[in-house]
Amino acid sequence: MDLGIRGRVAIVCAASQGLGKATALSFAREGVDLVICSRDRGRLESAAREIRTALSEQRSRVLTVVADLTNAADIRSLVAMTFGEFGRVDILVTNAGGPPVAGFLDLNDAAWEEGIQLNLMSTIRCIREVLPHMRKQRWGRIVNIASISARQPIDDLIVSSTVRPGILGLSKVLANQYARDGVLVNTVTPGYILTDRQKELGRARAAKEGIEFDRYMADLVKDIPMSRLGMPGELADVIVFLCSERSSYVTGVALSVDGGMAKGLL
Repeated sequence: MDLGIRGRVAIVCAASQGLGKATALSFAREGVDLVICSRDRGRLESAAREIRTALSEQRSRVLTVVADLTNAADIRSLVAMTFGEFGRVDILVTNAGGPPVAGFLDLNDAAWEEGIQLNLMSTIRCIREVLPHMRKQRWGRIVNIASISARQPIDDLIVSSTVRPGILGLSKVLANQYARDGVLVNTVTPGYILTDRQKELGRARAAKEGIEFDRYMADLVKDIPMSRLGMPGELADVIVFLCSERSSYVTGVALSVDGGMAKGLL
């Protein structure tokens, strides 16, 4: 299927590894020019080389920008560099690392503020920078990577379970306000995807429960109807579809990509 986005320009945040990198690679396969960012220059350049190597016959260009998504100036620079290189931005995928595993009484104000800046304010700032340009060209796609915790709270991810639902509210309001300008805004809420972040969480939870990591992971999939963890590419392909011409009547959606794990109807 031709998704109709060859030659478009996409910013994919936190794309040096995990879900962001998989998403960038999936866009590149569709011929989309890429701007990828991360705080870690070494990992970022490695991801760019991996994408270019995998797509040696494609014409997609990849621009790397070192950026801390908790820093408003870095976000402004990220978008400015995108325009400097490509002269436009058509697609934005917001993404950032998750807050730590912790109980409520173990979190001070600084930990809460860090989670808000990392997961909510980074999304707000990124969208604020690109939205005027998308409105002007009357075409844009914004997909926010949230978490299953946005719709089904997780006890030991209390910061994420508090902050991520705000992204759903933000996405819905923006979808309502800017659909008439050709800008579509959606959110994906991934469940347990096999990334380094998921392994980190698994090790912390296994240690807390006093069990081996492999035992914890085996127990984890018992709550997933598909009886397995997802792969990063499976989420990435959904994101790319939501950013395509083939999803031209889809906006304001919070789409679960979780193997059926979320139990709610909405």
